[in-house]
Amino acid sequence: MIKEHYDAIVIGTGISGGWAAKELCENGLKTLVLERGRMVKHGDYPTMHDDPWDMELRGGITIAAQKRQEKQARTGYATAAESKHWFVDDIKHPYNETKRFDWVRGYHVGGRSLTWGRQSYRLSDLDFTANIKDGHGVDWPIRYNDIAPWYDYVEKYIGISGEALGIPHLPDGIFSPPMELYCVEEEFKTQLASNYQDRLLTIGRVAHITGDHQHKGRSNCQYRNRCIRGCPYGAYFSSNASTLPAADATGNMTLRPHSIVHEIIYDDSQKKATGVKVIDAETKETHVFSADIIFCCASAIASASILMQSKSERFPNGLGNDSGELGHNIMDHHLGAGANAIVDGYEDYYYKGRRPNGIYIPRFRNLGDKATERKDFLRGYGYQGGGGRNGISEHVAEIGYGEKFKEAILKPGPWSMGIMGFGECLPYHDNKMTMDYDKLDDWGLPTITFDAEWKENELIMREDIKQQAAEMLEKAGFKEVTTFDVRYAPGIGIHEMGTARMGRDPKTSVLNAHNQVHGVPNVYVTDGACMTSAGCQNPSLTYMALTARAAQHAVEQFKSSNT
Repeated sequence: MIKEHYDAIVIGTGISGGWAAKELCENGLKTLVLERGRMVKHGDYPTMHDDPWDMELRGGITIAAQKRQEKQARTGYATAAESKHWFVDDIKHPYNETKRFDWVRGYHVGGRSLTWGRQSYRLSDLDFTANIKDGHGVDWPIRYNDIAPWYDYVEKYIGISGEALGIPHLPDGIFSPPMELYCVEEEFKTQLASNYQDRLLTIGRVAHITGDHQHKGRSNCQYRNRCIRGCPYGAYFSSNASTLPAADATGNMTLRPHSIVHEIIYDDSQKKATGVKVIDAETKETHVFSADIIFCCASAIASASILMQSKSERFPNGLGNDSGELGHNIMDHHLGAGANAIVDGYEDYYYKGRRPNGIYIPRFRNLGDKATERKDFLRGYGYQGGGGRNGISEHVAEIGYGEKFKEAILKPGPWSMGIMGFGECLPYHDNKMTMDYDKLDDWGLPTITFDAEWKENELIMREDIKQQAAEMLEKAGFKEVTTFDVRYAPGIGIHEMGTARMGRDPKTSVLNAHNQVHGVPNVYVTDGACMTSAGCQNPSLTYMALTARAAQHAVEQFKSSNT
């Protein structure tokens, strides 16, 4: 058993863990960064330059490989050779389902920062006050003004391409030049403005570098749209391309892969956490590392599981679990409902490159006024989607041959436009995870069981998502409008959150306004676990801002205690 002491320990290397490492190291703290998966350095992306013909089975995967990723494959992300290596082996890393839950995981340095969708939106006070106003969940202990400077700080560093809109419920940020809309998207934008006073269309706000902004070691987006493979140019933000190299450059970071943290050690005499227990993923040796500060950034489910396993006389039900809320209130964004249409009149137009982005229609339901209020459901949703031209799928196999076929195969199909809703899920106490100590994994640790579902509010919202999507496309004059509603289970949005929520009262929450565990102030949780409500916006930008804010607080506490 190895015992080593550090100023700080960071658990996890994804979006939150990378930011914690950067901030703590740049402020002079000797920091141990622990990752349960393998080492991946920036550029170690095996398929980053491959074309379909470079891959076995033209990018497909074998039946045998699919069987090892049956749950990961539900999402579609793990069914292609270009990206399957970023997702876990479900047989080696099992979990249990009372109700279906699509838990998407990547165990390697950088985590899901290598595969995230990069859509980056701020929450507003519409989101931070939602719980207190409608009585669901508990009140956030912060408001927009508390986090706004940290949104600024993060956006300047990572680079967000986007357009300022000037609407209060989707605050503007610090943007590099927006990506261009396609012609049919411009048409849709114009038609929305003509037909509605409460709706607008913008290009997605995405964590890609555009324009003349300088980011050390990173270059502008090349419009390859191979982001899920890992970007060799560092054009989109990831821990590997950005925050971890910054932390490493200080000389203060020790990065240790293959390190499965399963317990945070609590010392009752000192009334604080003193370190972590680790199992080496390869050798199964056990280690103990001690530190003055611990940042738990393993992702919402994994962080909650570590806290739940961290039992002591003071915390018999898990570290910081006086409220009984640890592992409860699982939220995600429900998606898969919307509408598609065919767009006539732009047959002479096409687009250049492969834009790694789509359009965004901000929320227009339940904005706090009578005009937008809905009686049948709470909260709201935004739309993501885009336009494009169909390919040559109709010109395959024995459908045609000869000169006319060769001419036809060069002509793109019709333009289409599609939009899909991303809806908010309310925080329900009975949407939860538990630990099964009878079903252990390869390292002798308990497995996780999910018991969460969409409830009436989300299902009613989906009906409105479909109806409004169809109406907007029809009013735009588009043809062959069809709705869709694929009933995915929670987890599919890969925005799982809420398992160790922030709050004002230790009796009803796990964390305080600075992301500290109530009663254990030297433990911070800053990933999706901390979220008190979900909003309908992609949450990763908020995780980053909260992490940077919490790290600054931790540094101040550390330095004041050592002066």
